[in-house]
Amino acid sequence: MTKETVNPGALINRLELFTTTFSAVVRAFNPEDVKWKPDKESWSVLEIVCHMADEEQEDFSIRVFSTLSNPDATWPPIDPQGWVESRNYASQDLDTQLDRWTQLRTDNIKQLRSLTNPNWSNTKQHPHFGPMSAIGLLAAWSAHDALHLRQLARRLHQLALRDTNSDPTTRYAGDW
Repeated sequence: MTKETVNPGALINRLELFTTTFSAVVRAFNPEDVKWKPDKESWSVLEIVCHMADEEQEDFSIRVFSTLSNPDATWPPIDPQGWVESRNYASQDLDTQLDRWTQLRTDNIKQLRSLTNPNWSNTKQHPHFGPMSAIGLLAAWSAHDALHLRQLARRLHQLALRDTNSDPTTRYAGDW
């Protein structure tokens, strides 16, 4: 990996800017819609926010900092799918969880910016994904944000369909 092929500063900036984006998009939902799910398998907006807070605390930050400091260290186990039920996401308070995520992200950005000459090429051997570099994990963190932004945008689209009883006129806006 050459120095020209990585841009941790751009990724860190994107993570920081997403703090405002994520909060604004979540606030675009009516309070009565944050617990709505289009089907049993989908997550509500509230569940997405809880997931993002838990991932911020227990997944990406831990793995990035661990890979930078000691790539041979064992990562603590995570269970994002299981947390939805075991942590009772559906009964959590949206404002509390969004504030929690925002504070965790702010703290993580400060920690990322405080790093002195990090070796972004440090690599951890993952049992399923193979070698994972610190820069790759930082990029995955940013990509994770984008995936959930897309999920929230899809939920807004689904709510428009719900609120018109799937009137075919909504196709005028476009479709997924």
